[in-house]
Amino acid sequence: MAKNYDSSSIKILEGLEAVRKRPGMYIGSTDKRGMHHLIWEIVDNGMDEVINGYGNYIKILINKDGSITVADNGRGVPIGMHESGKSTPEVIYTVLHAGGKFEEGAYKVSGGLHGVGASVVNALSEWMTVTIYKEGKISQIKFNEGGKVLEPLKEIGKTNKTGTIVQFMPDKTIFKNCNFSFTTISERMQQSAFLNPNVTIEIIDEEDNLQAKYHYEEGIEAFVKYLNENKNPIHNNVIRFENEKNRIGVSIAMQYTTSDSEIIESFVNDVKTSDGGSHEVGFKSGLTKAFNEYARGNGIIKPKDSLDGGDLREGLTAVINVRIPEDLLQFEGQTKGKLGTPEAKNVCDNIVYENMKFFLEENRETALSILEKASKAKEAREAARKAREAVKNNSKNKINKEKIISEKLAKATGRDYIHNELFLVEGDSAGGSAKSFRDKEHQAILPLRGKVLNTEKASAHDIESNAELRQIEYAIGAGLGETFDYKESNYGKVIIMTDADVDGSHIQILLITFFYKFMRPLIENGMLYIATPPLYSIETGKKGEKEYISTSEDLEKRRQELGDKPYKLQRFKGLGEMNPDELYETTMSPKNRRLIRVNLTDAALAEKRIHVLMGDEVAPRKAWINENVDFTLEDDFRK
Repeated sequence: MAKNYDSSSIKILEGLEAVRKRPGMYIGSTDKRGMHHLIWEIVDNGMDEVINGYGNYIKILINKDGSITVADNGRGVPIGMHESGKSTPEVIYTVLHAGGKFEEGAYKVSGGLHGVGASVVNALSEWMTVTIYKEGKISQIKFNEGGKVLEPLKEIGKTNKTGTIVQFMPDKTIFKNCNFSFTTISERMQQSAFLNPNVTIEIIDEEDNLQAKYHYEEGIEAFVKYLNENKNPIHNNVIRFENEKNRIGVSIAMQYTTSDSEIIESFVNDVKTSDGGSHEVGFKSGLTKAFNEYARGNGIIKPKDSLDGGDLREGLTAVINVRIPEDLLQFEGQTKGKLGTPEAKNVCDNIVYENMKFFLEENRETALSILEKASKAKEAREAARKAREAVKNNSKNKINKEKIISEKLAKATGRDYIHNELFLVEGDSAGGSAKSFRDKEHQAILPLRGKVLNTEKASAHDIESNAELRQIEYAIGAGLGETFDYKESNYGKVIIMTDADVDGSHIQILLITFFYKFMRPLIENGMLYIATPPLYSIETGKKGEKEYISTSEDLEKRRQELGDKPYKLQRFKGLGEMNPDELYETTMSPKNRRLIRVNLTDAALAEKRIHVLMGDEVAPRKAWINENVDFTLEDDFRK
């Protein structure tokens, strides 16, 4: 195996400074997502041991006091003295960029954030305790106040085991919501278990008495089956192959279904690459080349014809996991969302082409079924394109569209779509207020009447038959489904603006489902937003100066600041209760408004989540809501 993992493996690159001042630079945000990122950083260290063959078990505890415990049975953090004069665990957990990943040979491949993880988690915690099982000893070191040593490393017992246990409490002054989600942790850990067939991962929530254990001997083959569990496969057996070339290991599992959606989940050293990269490009090109060569060779298409890669991937669910040594690993940008390693493209292309060429020759019936589906996809795409062009060129259709749009839409006069915004507003009353006080050059208003159609299982025909959704489609003007082209959108931003209540949230979900199913590139290109109107206004002073407050928590803080000073409080029950100038200044003006961008970070998870929340089965939806939604005494559903 690799050389010994001891104190000499740890290299210090720089000190732990500014993490508490700018936590977003290190973990992305200080919301629930950022707080869960703390767990991923510690788990990644344990997974690096697993990947390199030194462990097979990870346990995560959500403790009753709100802290998190992560335990692994790897080699254990080195416990000797570091060349800096400090104990090695103190260096690892207090110095940024200190870790075994910087010493050549300590790890063959690594998935963590290059050694910053452990120290960043410590910096953003009220306290942390690290217990190490190594060299026959149980050693422990304790920290508090964001990384200060409370108790230096000391021996507390004897053992014949190896491993590391880290327990930490997120700092409540940094994180707004310190409640960990069992579902979020379980989904992430299940994914890790799929990628590593030799690991067992256990999650226990001591507060809510929940537990889960994941172990998949079939690995990514089981991952594909999991992603396709609500779909109809074209072929029963998952296509699976793996190989290594030029020190890059490639594992791929894939299966075609009757669905029209394409799902590709890609990973590098177990780190999810949400934005794809060179390995995905290689996978797609190798797949397209193999299918087209087979189709020409068997007289399915003419020698000079070819099937488009998108058509060949319709209904495909694939999982790609590549292992790349540290010296070859390159990512584009500061996040690890997109692989840049050039060698990965050629390696993936060659491995996919060679294996798929063999598979197609040996599985003629499956090959013909997939090619038949691709041919139909091509025909449907070309028919949709021709129909779209016909609609564009048909003056009668143009008149009908204009009539439908003009019934409600207040257009923006500006012709530069990037700077134009479409507000989808709940109710005619709020729509009227928004129309009367807006930036007419850049802001268009489309009022919506009631709740729109749940499109989780809808077809394009259903959309055309629904007045509200048809108006949205025509207003945006970029097509629908396969014909949608975000570059042709009449607006650079589409903003959902609803009341800050349960009904408003429901309308948001219904609209997001619609955009996800029929205009997904709008989300993928960061063009869909949710407006956040204030809940309260407070008038203070003799002149009646008005300020707006977004949350109940902020209101309570403001009340405490005001003390005995007189003030007038107003609770906005809906957008229609606000004066037009108030609505513009607080919710529509680019100077003052707060917009939430709708992001798509995990297409496969989004697909499954929408099926749970918007589908017909009640039990899974109820279970998810009970685990993820915090109900308070203020929530009165009898009204």
